[in-house]
Parts: sequence; structure tokens; C-alpha cells
Amino acid sequence: MKFAFLIFLTSFVTSAAVPDFKITPVPDGKHKPFQKVFSQHINVFGVRVFGTAKTPPAKLRHIAIVLAEYLDNDENGKSDNPAVVAELVKRNAFMGVAENERAMDQLDHRAFERAGFRAGQGQFATETLPAGGRFDATLEEVLHLITHEGYANAYPKIFGEQPGTVLAECLDRARGGHFRRVPRRYPKGAWFTYDDRTCDYGCQCTEYLYWAITSALGAQSAKHRREEISSEWKLYNRELVRTRDPHIFKLITDAKYKLPTRFPDGKYEVK
Repeated sequence: MKFAFLIFLTSFVTSAAVPDFKITPVPDGKHKPFQKVFSQHINVFGVRVFGTAKTPPAKLRHIAIVLAEYLDNDENGKSDNPAVVAELVKRNAFMGVAENERAMDQLDHRAFERAGFRAGQGQFATETLPAGGRFDATLEEVLHLITHEGYANAYPKIFGEQPGTVLAECLDRARGGHFRRVPRRYPKGAWFTYDDRTCDYGCQCTEYLYWAITSALGAQSAKHRREEISSEWKLYNRELVRTRDPHIFKLITDAKYKLPTRFPDGKYEVK
């Protein structure tokens, strides 16, 4: 689920400080417009995580920790791919967290757009599940922000979310053809079959990349999870991605892009 708010500020600031996950009030300056909606704030390598007053602090902190784990996957206190983080910071990328879906719908999203903030990803506290059990949406929503705003802009010919990029060519193979709109029925043999007709081509790129990365990292292989995702994604483990979709596997494991090599566990400990 994406916020419709996001991006194009020319200011460029990067933060090399190791995240401490301290919750602070929303700062003044360029982020002041957020004070009308959010009262909690965490800074992760310059990428902001905002929470409403009713968002449980523990869940807000969990989202920030997962963000740090994705950006600093080896946990050495520095972002793995400075170019990607630079894009996120330049575009004022942020996570906006509300206590539930109804509260999210009631937010004045246009206020952020008017202030120039269009690079946001929304999440509900009710779908944030640090303790496990059901699948934790944090693992998906945070990765969407990183790939959609970071990788797609740092490497537009590779991870760009439009026809003709390397990612798009992989998407077309996975869906059994090039479809600008979601088809009513996918060809037999397609392994990515997302059927949400509100998800345009760029959105399909984002979703597909999420499935490929997380499956290669072992996040989708549990039996109950395979059953939950079977109508949308067929390659639920690393070996299936490697053998059935070798092009995307080669892309996401190419060391020069420094995509995550291990799945976040909700614990960020700088070594």
C-alpha cells in the first residue's frame, strides 16, 4: 500500500550517523508540515519514519529498525549503498505510520503534496507485527520505499519502473508477456500473477521486485505462507527464483547493487 505523496525536492542532505532509534518530536524546518499530522519521528540514515500520536512507539521503532537493516544489511553502521540512500534523502523519502487503515484514510495527504513531499510509504500499526505469527507488513512496505524511491532512481536503466529497463524485461517474462494494464487472465506458465487492477505498470515492477528479493532471502517458504501467496507468486524460495527466473536472480544478487543478502530479523546491532 503506497502513499500517493512523493517527491522532487532538490535539497540534498545525507546522514552518516548510526541510527539510535530514538523517538523525537517532528522537527521544525522542512519537515514542519508533518507536525499537523504526526507527533513521533525517527531518523534512519536521513530517511524519516513518522508516526501519529496513537501509533504504538514500539511498532514505530520496529519499522525504523527494519529500515536500518535493509539499508545497512551487514550492520557495520554505514549504509551499504550510498547512492540509493542519497536518492532517498534527496527525494525526502519517508514512512508514514498511522494506528490503523481508517486513521490513515483520514490523514490530509494533500498537505504533504503541497509541501513538496511525494515520496512516502504508508503503513498501519495494525499490520506491523514484530512478534511474528502472521506476516509482518513492515518487511514489505519498507522494501517498497527503498526500491521504488531509491533503486529505481539511482539506477533508472536497471531498476526503473517503466518499460524497457532490465527490471521491466524481467517483469514481462514473469507475467508471460508485456501488459501495460493488469490482464483479466495471465498466460499459463506465468509465475507472477498479481491481479489488483489498480496497480499500474510501475506498481507491478515494485511488487515483483519485492517478491523476488524476499523469496531469494527465504522469507516466503513456510507452508502457510506459500498457501497465502499462491494466487500471486509461485517462486516461494531461493532455488525456485534461481532456476525459474534466472534473470531476476542474477540482477538481485549482483554485488554491485548491494541489495540485502539476509532478511531483517528486527534486531539492528552494529558490529
